[in-house]
Formats: sequence, structure tokens, C-alpha cells
Amino acid sequence: MTNVVLLGATGLVGHGVLHSCLNDSSVTRVTVISRRPLEITHPKLEVVLHDDFTDFRPVAARLGQVDACFYCIGVPSAGVEEAEYAKVTVDYAVAAADAFLNPGLTYVYVSGASASPGSRLMWARVKARAEEALLAYPFHTYVFRPGYIKPMYGAHPRVKAVRAVYAATAWLYPLLKKMFPETTTSTGAIGKAMIAVSRMDGAGPRTLTSGAINRLAGE
Repeated sequence: MTNVVLLGATGLVGHGVLHSCLNDSSVTRVTVISRRPLEITHPKLEVVLHDDFTDFRPVAARLGQVDACFYCIGVPSAGVEEAEYAKVTVDYAVAAADAFLNPGLTYVYVSGASASPGSRLMWARVKARAEEALLAYPFHTYVFRPGYIKPMYGAHPRVKAVRAVYAATAWLYPLLKKMFPETTTSTGAIGKAMIAVSRMDGAGPRTLTSGAINRLAGE
């Protein structure tokens, strides 16, 4: 694998995935598509500034064939209308799939542990819609369904209330991971697991919980 496109690098999960990619010698090029510049620089990192996340085709035309697309964009669902949440969660993800479509592409979508089309939770239903749409594409789609995620490499949630919860529970992570291995992981493990599935040519299960993510990451 050589050419990775990362969406959502300024978020908690994407931040960890970016560091995992930059630290892995098998990843030779990382293109981050973002609305704003990143603070980090690296010889194999290129940041492409792009405003319209409903259409990535102008960017795709510049990058050539993409080997893997890691979709880590996410927004809090609290206080957000379903249509607006679906725009980021489904529409942007599908737009990226359309732009970088090629038969050998590995597309990894970060969903959530409780995603389900029949859920009473709006975010869980919308995430399930995105999963269904992406799994129908003729490339290798993998859906990651993490539960509790430990931030790494200095990242933290943007929402103050969520940040406070993470700060108060960070010391519990080793215990939580031991007690709830199928729902507890880290942003670094998610990045390593994404790189691992990108080498699998579509083999293995397409939907992975935190336990499977950790095992692929070797953690």
C-alpha cells in the first residue's frame, strides 16, 4: 500500500490514524483532505485544502489512484437535526467513495458500536445507513464499530463536556480494556488496524468491533 487518503484528520480519531500512518513504513504517502491546515508536517504528508465535502472529484483528479481511504469524520449528534447529521455521516462518506472509486480500493469507515437501522437513537440509525451504502460499493469496505476510544498523541475531544468525561476516566483505560475488550480501544489501535485491513484484499470480516480492531493492531 502506498497512497492513503485520510478524511477527518483534525478530529480525535483521525488525529490518531494520521500518526499511525506516518509512523508506518509501509505507508509511503498520506494525503489529508481538510478545510483548514494542520499543525503537523511530515515528508510523506500532503494536506489538500478543500471546502466542498459533497464533491471530492476535483481533489481525486490530482491524486491519481488511491489505495486506501480512511473516513474518520464525525460530529456530535446532540442538538443536531437528523438531516444535518446525515450530511456529514452519510453524504460526505458516499461522496468520497464516488470520487476515489477503483476496484482495488480499501475504504474504512468509522462507525459506532451501537449502529443499527432499527435503533431508537438517531445517530445509530444514520451510521447504519452509511454502513449499508458503503458496503454496496464494488471495492473493499470495512466498517469499524469502536465503543470507548482512548485518545492518543495529545488529541482530545472538542466538545468540553465530552473532554471532561475523557479526562476523568483516562486512568481507567487499562481496566476498561481488560473488562470490556470488545468495546474499548484507542485511536492509535484504530489507525494500525486500518493499515492492517488495507493489506487484506477484502478478506476477513467487514464489520469489526473494538476487540477485532485491537487484535489487528497487535494490542
